[in-house]
Amino acid sequence: MAKKKSGSIAVPFLLTIFIGLIIVGGAAAILYNYLGFGKKEKPPLPVPRTSGQVTYADNHTVLLVLDVPETKAPPTFVLMRSIPIKKEIILISIPSNSIALVDGAQQSIIDNYNSGGAASSAEFIEKVFDVEVDRYMKFDSAAFRKICDIFGGVTYPVNADIAGFKNDGSQQDLNSEQIETFVTYMMFSGGEYERSLTATDVLKTMINQADGKRIADGFDNSFNTIINMVDSDIKAVDYKNHKVAIKNMFENGRSMAVAFSVDGTTAGDNFIPSASFFEGIKEKYFKDQK
Repeated sequence: MAKKKSGSIAVPFLLTIFIGLIIVGGAAAILYNYLGFGKKEKPPLPVPRTSGQVTYADNHTVLLVLDVPETKAPPTFVLMRSIPIKKEIILISIPSNSIALVDGAQQSIIDNYNSGGAASSAEFIEKVFDVEVDRYMKFDSAAFRKICDIFGGVTYPVNADIAGFKNDGSQQDLNSEQIETFVTYMMFSGGEYERSLTATDVLKTMINQADGKRIADGFDNSFNTIINMVDSDIKAVDYKNHKVAIKNMFENGRSMAVAFSVDGTTAGDNFIPSASFFEGIKEKYFKDQK
């Protein structure tokens, strides 16, 4: 598991995605070729071609992981694709109980995470979805709540029997502690798949409801605070090279975040992602124009 980095584009990606965190649910994918333990070194994200200009070189993909053991919930996995030039943030829920055949053997995203941490989970997703994951960010309770506070919480319809919440589907203003409780709730009728989908949708809604100009204006301070609270392989150069693009996206974008849930089949306690689901997503959001 990678050590915490003091300089990185954590907050940007956070802010740029989520906060990525509400990440608690995850929806995943069928795993075809497991890379084994230990994450190979990733080259730094491409540097924008012109200083101060937003280009397709600013696009990036980050795996967001929310791990709060004290809640008894499994880690939440959300794959975030940020496209600053189009002012778009794509969030894909990956259920923690996702499984797939890899080299003829059944593998799961949670087994990869337990054996090799967030880095191993990112490699797992690369093989399952056939996409490159540039970086990862792992949030604990403190980091997740902090990012929620930075975004200003969320107003969201709650339809779950949770103490302290209205269980009537009405819109409710949720603070960081309530958001964490909601996205780590283990009794959704749809099980882990619904939890993952809900967590990702909450993250999407939080991003879209945030005051983008305020986020952009406080970007540097927020980044310095969050980067020291998370486990990530994001480097200082990543933040330096892409902060202009990310700040521009938040300041000028409107309803920029979109959430997707992976299609698939529930088999007992496991979720088997559809092999074809990601093809359309890749074609539209993961092919950078030059």
